[in-house]
Amino acid sequence: MGLFPPATDNVLRGVLAVLAGVPVVATAGLMLMARSPLGTASFEPVEQPVKFDHRHHVGDDGIDCRYCHEGAWEGPFAGVPPTSRCMGCHAQIWNQSPLLAPVRDSYFKDRPIAWNRVHRLPHFVFFNHSIHVHKGVGCVSCHGRVDQMALVQQVAPLTMEWCLECHRDPTPHLRPLEHITDMSWRPAGDPRDTGRRVAQELDVAPRTECITCHR
Repeated sequence: MGLFPPATDNVLRGVLAVLAGVPVVATAGLMLMARSPLGTASFEPVEQPVKFDHRHHVGDDGIDCRYCHEGAWEGPFAGVPPTSRCMGCHAQIWNQSPLLAPVRDSYFKDRPIAWNRVHRLPHFVFFNHSIHVHKGVGCVSCHGRVDQMALVQQVAPLTMEWCLECHRDPTPHLRPLEHITDMSWRPAGDPRDTGRRVAQELDVAPRTECITCHR
């Protein structure tokens, strides 16, 4: 009779199977987490040094995205407006409000406000805002209903898979250029029909080669 009973073989096989499965399960878990809101930092409102409420400025006052983020139409970065633009209104409106003290301080000391970034791509990814907005991709497609956010948050995962899905078939996301910044605009009928028409009018031909984003 051996030192170990025959049933030990089954136990050993079970232990080996578990040990072999741990790396597989761990890898799958990490991949799923990286694609989840926890990994992509989605749906986490970002606190800012000044309580700027897009619901008021966009929803109530009707300020267009381009007024503050004109960089999105000119190059890679949307940018944030200089404090002088804020003071264009707030030199007359709420000009004594303590909530706007950092804005006044920034303006008079000629020192920009250090806003906290909401959307961040890896350093090895090239992205150009201007090509997207000039080809009919609306602000809401990537940034969500900013006009309904007290604090801006990232709503899109911004993963390579998410970007490629749109590049392979952008038609559901395309809209006429006059509606690029309209957060509530919806096409009549099937969005793909509108998208196909816009794609033809604007000569939309998105690339999927690696060099498109990884230069």
